[in-house]
Amino acid sequence: MNPNAVTIHHNIRRSPPLTPPPPPPAGLFKAPHGGNQAHQKPNLFHMTWGKNTEVLFSGWPGSSSGMYALSLIFVFGLAVLVEMLSHWNLIKPGSNRVASCLFRTGLHVIRAGFAYMVILAVMSYNGGVFIAAVLGHAAGFVVFGSGLLMKASDKP
Repeated sequence: MNPNAVTIHHNIRRSPPLTPPPPPPAGLFKAPHGGNQAHQKPNLFHMTWGKNTEVLFSGWPGSSSGMYALSLIFVFGLAVLVEMLSHWNLIKPGSNRVASCLFRTGLHVIRAGFAYMVILAVMSYNGGVFIAAVLGHAAGFVVFGSGLLMKASDKP
């Protein structure tokens, strides 16, 4: 039993109300440049440049320039793949409606998963990864969505 409990009615005992914890000691959280922490702007995310970053997985690509280049190629390819899945029409006219609906739903789920992977890669806040994602989406749209590279017989 709580020795600090208060009897409020016959045998019913209730603990005293909780009080908020005391504030941290004055020197524990120091604001940068000697300013007062209460009046500082919050630390906003910003883009970084360079090969020392983590993309999608903990520890990947590490500090290796080759692995960083591979991660940029991977993000670029993933963005192209998202655009390809967005613009491909693989269903033939006259196909079974249920089967084509299930197939399109499956492609949509795969495309959404790849798109979220691109988003997570960009959330590494690395400028090179961001540029690779944007250029991948642009290249994928030019190839698969713009109709620029389609033959005259393939255009609707």
